[in-house]
Amino acid sequence: MWILFFLAFQADEHSNVARIHDRIAQASEFKPYKKTIPGSSVSFEMVPIPEGDFTMGSDRKNESPPHRVHVSAFWMGKFEITWNEYRLFMFAKDDGADAVSRPTRPYVEMSFGMGIDGFPAISMTQHAANKYAEWLSAKTGEFYRLPTEAEWEYACGADPPNLREYAWFNANSAGKYHQIGTKKPNLHGVYDMLGNVMEWTLDQFSPDFYARSPRDDPWNKPTQPYPLSVRGGSWMDPPSDVRCSARTPSDPSWKQQDPQLPKSIWYETDAQGLGFRLVRPLKTPAASEMYRYWNNGVEKDP
Repeated sequence: MWILFFLAFQADEHSNVARIHDRIAQASEFKPYKKTIPGSSVSFEMVPIPEGDFTMGSDRKNESPPHRVHVSAFWMGKFEITWNEYRLFMFAKDDGADAVSRPTRPYVEMSFGMGIDGFPAISMTQHAANKYAEWLSAKTGEFYRLPTEAEWEYACGADPPNLREYAWFNANSAGKYHQIGTKKPNLHGVYDMLGNVMEWTLDQFSPDFYARSPRDDPWNKPTQPYPLSVRGGSWMDPPSDVRCSARTPSDPSWKQQDPQLPKSIWYETDAQGLGFRLVRPLKTPAASEMYRYWNNGVEKDP
């Protein structure tokens, strides 16, 4: 059984990280795969996104200037993270990954009556999504994290000619989210990149970042709780917000109904169109970088 590599900072750092790198080196092909989460019957699927260059952004406000970006190879979740997956993390007992902090018990029913089995998990903070990625990494012995904005937009590709065939949005969603994978996939074979639920990225939302973005694998690392960057649009949004280059800033109002003081670091109860999916870089980072991806240090509201 793999040693929990998220503990590399606490003991035997070099040995643990070396094992993960060895596992990557032994992979015979960069190909799609399906994996069952250890200790459960729940599985998830990942698809390969080859490295490449693309023009990121558009001429629209908060999406400019368009600029060339190079993105390294990674796998991306074929589907959005579902409640079937996320609830294993939310309600887990001692499962061999118990050093990863987990959400407090929710104070409302978090699907809001829209469905659990096969439906996307919603209303979590970026911190909670990061901690799920850390937990899944510990469970599987493979490094998972949220995508950067650049990775997300690169994997999204081009806006489809007929949005209704690819996405759930305000005109066809009947006021709720839908089970994953019920629309057409994009050219990479990834489902629901647009619509259904908008998706967390790793980045701080900065309107001027594109003007100073590095060319290679850009990541605007968060330095404050708000705003963080969300992508893809949701079942609640009009087509103008359901585009590959569209960016949504997170906002304190997403926790407006939270009765707790201070506000929860786990739940965005008023963001019922918010979810996430994960990536797995082909090149596994060092332990210090893993930690930075999972712990941005800005999870508490001001």
